[in-house]
Amino acid sequence: MRSGALDLLFRITQALLRERQELEGTLQAVLDRLEEFGLVRGTVSLLDAESEEAHIVVATGLSAKQRKRGRWQLGDGITGRVLREGVPLLIPRIADEPLFLDRTGAREDLDKADIAFICVPVINSRKEVIGVLSVDRQTGEDEELRDDLRLVTIIATIMGEAISAWRERRDEVASLRRENEVLQGRRRPPANIIGSSRQMHEVYRFIDQVAASDTTVLIRGESGTGKELVARAIHDKSQRKDAPFVSVNCGALPENLVESELFGHVRGAYTGASSNRRGRFEMAHKGTIFLDEIADLPASMQVKLLRALQEGEIHRVGDEKPIKVDVRVIAATNADLDARMAGGTFRDDLYYRLNIFPIFMPSLRDRKIDITLLADHFVEKYKAINNRPVVRITTPAIDLMCAYHWPGNVRELENCIARAVLLSDDGTIRAHHLPPTLQTGRSSGTSRTGSLEQMMGSYEREILIEAMKDAGGVLVHAARSLVTTPRILAYRLKKHGLHTKLVRARRNTPETEAAS
Repeated sequence: MRSGALDLLFRITQALLRERQELEGTLQAVLDRLEEFGLVRGTVSLLDAESEEAHIVVATGLSAKQRKRGRWQLGDGITGRVLREGVPLLIPRIADEPLFLDRTGAREDLDKADIAFICVPVINSRKEVIGVLSVDRQTGEDEELRDDLRLVTIIATIMGEAISAWRERRDEVASLRRENEVLQGRRRPPANIIGSSRQMHEVYRFIDQVAASDTTVLIRGESGTGKELVARAIHDKSQRKDAPFVSVNCGALPENLVESELFGHVRGAYTGASSNRRGRFEMAHKGTIFLDEIADLPASMQVKLLRALQEGEIHRVGDEKPIKVDVRVIAATNADLDARMAGGTFRDDLYYRLNIFPIFMPSLRDRKIDITLLADHFVEKYKAINNRPVVRITTPAIDLMCAYHWPGNVRELENCIARAVLLSDDGTIRAHHLPPTLQTGRSSGTSRTGSLEQMMGSYEREILIEAMKDAGGVLVHAARSLVTTPRILAYRLKKHGLHTKLVRARRNTPETEAAS
């Protein structure tokens, strides 16, 4: 293989295996690399399964008109034969080959006796021919031509795997989009909530049913599932949408100030009450008050809240005069209220007054179909906040997120993406940008099994691979980072069958000679 071929192959492999949204941009980058190497007028032509005709999708050195001419039926000329038979072909001089059609007309003004043509099949993961990769080069020695044929064949093989993965991903996204459209046709989600799963559409249905009334709602679910978002959605769809929405976290209020916070106080009601103060219920007049973590409300306040719900009036602390309030109450909790009632820490009568219309928020692990949608939403949110050019999440990262059990639910996912956006330096969120909690053996499916010797060998192999990658395939640099000698490192690499895969060929130095 001629000088620079290995470096070219490495760069092209990286381009093809790096996941991108646009397939054509990736293929064009491959042809650009080939042109720099002297393999010119490169084309990638993909086959239409229905018409059994291939047409050029990307090319170098061809005009738009020439690209448009590039169409072949199975068996048409050299390209058609490769499509039909799936076998690479090398034409040392296109002037001597009657089957070479030059259908694009790109070589009309060139000396065809000086041009060699290489055409190889692009085969997908199911071993089907899906297109061809072709290049021109200056004719030369047979061995040089055969070396380039092998090189282009290797690139086409990797290209076929990349195209297969891209198409599978495209079909999966299209399927999810169609499913989402069907579901949204049944129930349009509120603007502030992300999710297309069956469980979330049940929540949307409940929101639509209860929003128009003033019925008290109790939202239950684990912490971080988005209970306040549901409360806001109910408010926004109700007749009270132009009035205040007041949110109160009952668990965050000091017990001695809970009554004052909810109902207000008058001047002199207690030490430090220097003026009259409105409570949250008064602030929410004509609107909605959201009482989060209602299970943490002290027992003494549960009685007063029940009276406020039943009578529609409150008493400020230190004032015997009642104040009428027109407030819709939405409560939420992640606690087991049945157990709290059985233990005597939550009043039965308050529970039945709140639980007129219950809504249950599913955990994220029970609606994993929504993880990708939520992750994409948070990427857009935090790339704008932090001014980061993040455009996508890789499939391995998505797989890792889908395998995780998310005890913190949507809030934990949001924090995870916020961190990953800051860590990404190439516009892509990868698996190693995710927190260590996601990268356990259980979540990633990489739990170790086997004997101690096998596991130690596997761990050593991982260390060697990472060190060689970090060193760019240079043995001396990798040995220095591992605080060992090139000779020992070379021995370890050969032991694991990694030497020929990871060690990059370079000019000999005394250090590299010692390792050989």
